[in-house]
Amino acid sequence: MSSGHPGAASLSPFKEHEEPDLNIEFSNVEARNKLERRLLWKLDLRMSMLVLIYILNFMSNFSAARSRGLVTDLHLERKQFATLLSILYVGYIIMQIPSNMFLNYIGKPSLYLPACMVIWGIISALTGITAKYDVLSVSDELLTTVLILASPGVLLTRFFLGFVEAAFFPGAVFLISKWYKRDEIGLRLTILSCGNIISSAFGALIASGILSDMNDNLRHAAWRWLFYIEGALTVFVAIIAVFILPDFPINTKWLSDDERRLVLKRMEEDAGVGDETETEQGGRCHGLYLAVTDWKVWWIALAAASQVVASSFAIYFPTLTATLGYNPTVTLLLVAPPFVCAAIVAFVLSRHSDRTQERFYHMSASYIVGMIGFIIAMCTMNTAALYLSLFLMEQSNAGIMLLRAVCFSLINSIQQLGSIAGSYVWQSNWGPTYRYSYGICLAASSISITMCWVFRQHLKTLNRKLEEEEQEKGIKERGFRYLP
Repeated sequence: MSSGHPGAASLSPFKEHEEPDLNIEFSNVEARNKLERRLLWKLDLRMSMLVLIYILNFMSNFSAARSRGLVTDLHLERKQFATLLSILYVGYIIMQIPSNMFLNYIGKPSLYLPACMVIWGIISALTGITAKYDVLSVSDELLTTVLILASPGVLLTRFFLGFVEAAFFPGAVFLISKWYKRDEIGLRLTILSCGNIISSAFGALIASGILSDMNDNLRHAAWRWLFYIEGALTVFVAIIAVFILPDFPINTKWLSDDERRLVLKRMEEDAGVGDETETEQGGRCHGLYLAVTDWKVWWIALAAASQVVASSFAIYFPTLTATLGYNPTVTLLLVAPPFVCAAIVAFVLSRHSDRTQERFYHMSASYIVGMIGFIIAMCTMNTAALYLSLFLMEQSNAGIMLLRAVCFSLINSIQQLGSIAGSYVWQSNWGPTYRYSYGICLAASSISITMCWVFRQHLKTLNRKLEEEEQEKGIKERGFRYLP
């Protein structure tokens, strides 16, 4: 029995062979609160590694490399670049749900997530040695080295990159849900999701330095160095993550006995939690069955997919900033400020939504501001106005964060269908104005808002029925409610 914490004697008055009564064990409120604060602090420090991993997970510099030799060196034609962007999400869709089921089965996130990270780091580095579009095509340059002869096509590396990267975000959300109570999860997921937005800012800054200074180093193009360095950094962080990330409460070794019992007690007390019969004892596919058979999951997933189409500009952001007319280095530097601003807006909006317990109006406000950005971009070629429109458009990602509330893996998988479609929205022959692209995004945002409004009305109806049932039964306390 651990006694290494202040108050441990009062928290653990049981002999080692006895099964403690947790209600009695944690009856000392002051000692429990002290231990709980220390536990959450320790846990938050370790979980912060997930934010760094997420930044690396989404730090895709493929669009940045587009204008610095990638298209020319790989002899990409017509819609092949869009296909390279979209193929990543095919792997993403296929793997997300099976990955979470496998993670739940093995119960070792501290090994599984970093292992996936090492693999995607290696695949990212392999993108830098590709010499052709796919495994069947041949570069115009004769295959003069064994390296190029052995290199996979970039289409193949992109597919498997998405296949492996898919394990992280749903797995991270699943891991967080195993440790935190419902009123604590919102803040953690908000911070994690902001890592997605921040990654684009950091990626652009890193890309600007590498693409401007490393061209022809060791006879390699700068865009190839971009993938080498990104892949090596990912592998390095993955090795560190093995020693930092926790597993599940029942098998995490760095917890003391008191801390482990407190974690389990907290989850028992959290109303609506305690889903072990569904996720761990109800069969490996039971949770998936519950999600697939709920039409509300499919409805909100399709609404999210529509908004992802509207947000497809994000993966072409360096292309859009290039329309402002600056040199390539300044173009990449201009990518960062809108994403930093969007991360701040997303955090504030999500926290206010949590406090007010309202989703639809917060989400719609974010989408509408983004739609104003689309309209400005469609109606002017003024440099200042165009750059302002990019700020307005990018903050619409805050609305997407508010949609990710239930049955996450399935929703996120279906949502990525929007990423596949969105990859083809920004055709080069529609530039530099991209009015057709902005029009498609405007329509997609409108569809998403409409679907979410319908969903909100349905939830209000369900809540009204619950209230009527409680009144009939004479229940005074307010029970479970859907959050519209």
